[in-house]
Amino acid sequence: MKFFFLGLTACLLPACSTSSETHIKQTELLSLLNSAQPSPIIIDVRSSAEYNAGHIPQAQHISFWKSFSTDALNNRDKQEQVILYCEHGPRAGIAKLAYSMAGFKTSVMYKAI
Repeated sequence: MKFFFLGLTACLLPACSTSSETHIKQTELLSLLNSAQPSPIIIDVRSSAEYNAGHIPQAQHISFWKSFSTDALNNRDKQEQVILYCEHGPRAGIAKLAYSMAGFKTSVMYKAI
């Protein structure tokens, strides 16, 4: 059991990182949305109530706890950029692990909604 928690901790610690490789700033996201490039996949991993209270335009709502079992992105290219966000970051970190395990290569987190 101790090894399970150590392994889980090792997987989740990278989610706490705030490097530019794993996070995107608000201005960068706005630039992406306003550019001629294809828009990234934006996923709001907050609760339904939080999503309904306001969300980033073009964001899909997939609660973080559904990230490990959803098939909502099965028809998407695994090389597309995925941007996950929540209110403070931990839920997006858990979802990032799920999408990474599903084969998405370029998921980043945006926090501060």
